[in-house]
Amino acid sequence: MRTSLESTIKDYCKGALRVIGVAYKDLKPGEGGDAHEDIAEGEKVYDIEKEDLVLLAFAGIKDIIREEVPVAVQKCNVAGVRVRMVTGDNVITAIAIAKECGIITEGEEEGNPHVCMEGEKFHEFVGGIVNKNDKKEVKIIGKDKEVEIIGNIANMKIVRQNLKVLARSRPADKYVMVSGLR
Repeated sequence: MRTSLESTIKDYCKGALRVIGVAYKDLKPGEGGDAHEDIAEGEKVYDIEKEDLVLLAFAGIKDIIREEVPVAVQKCNVAGVRVRMVTGDNVITAIAIAKECGIITEGEEEGNPHVCMEGEKFHEFVGGIVNKNDKKEVKIIGKDKEVEIIGNIANMKIVRQNLKVLARSRPADKYVMVSGLR
C-alpha cells in the first residue's frame, strides 16, 4: 500500500502538483495537553500528532502558470539572462514547473546533479555563509555583510554555471544563492 501511495504522490508531483495529505487522529479527552504543550523545542509537529494517524486522502494543488511566464523566460534566455527558480516545493514538483515555464528542458536535469538541487544539498555543497576571518559558519546571516563570504567559492562557481532549480529551499538558502551569484 505504501509503495502504491508513494507512486501516486510521485505522479502528482511530476504533473506539477503540490501534494497535501489529509489525515486525522481520534484523541481522548485531555490527551496531548490543553494546547498540545508536549511539543519539543524547534519541532514543527506536536508529539501527539506524529503517529497513529488515519490517512483520508491526498490532494493535488496546482498553481496555474500565467501564459506570459514561458514567453518571458524565453526572452530572457535569448537575451543571455539565465533564469533560475528558487522554491520551497519538492524537487519533482519544482522540475515539472520549471519545464512548464521553459527554465529547463526535458531531461536536462538528468546526468547533471547541479542543474536541480535541494536546499540542504546546495547548502552543504557551497558551504553556506562563513565569516571570512575565521571561516566559521555564520548563524545569523546578513548581520555583518562585510565579513560574510560563501564557504566554498569553487563549488559556488559550479552552481553559477549549472543550477537552474533550487527546490526545498529555506530563506537562508535563498540568501546564499543571491550572495553567491553577486
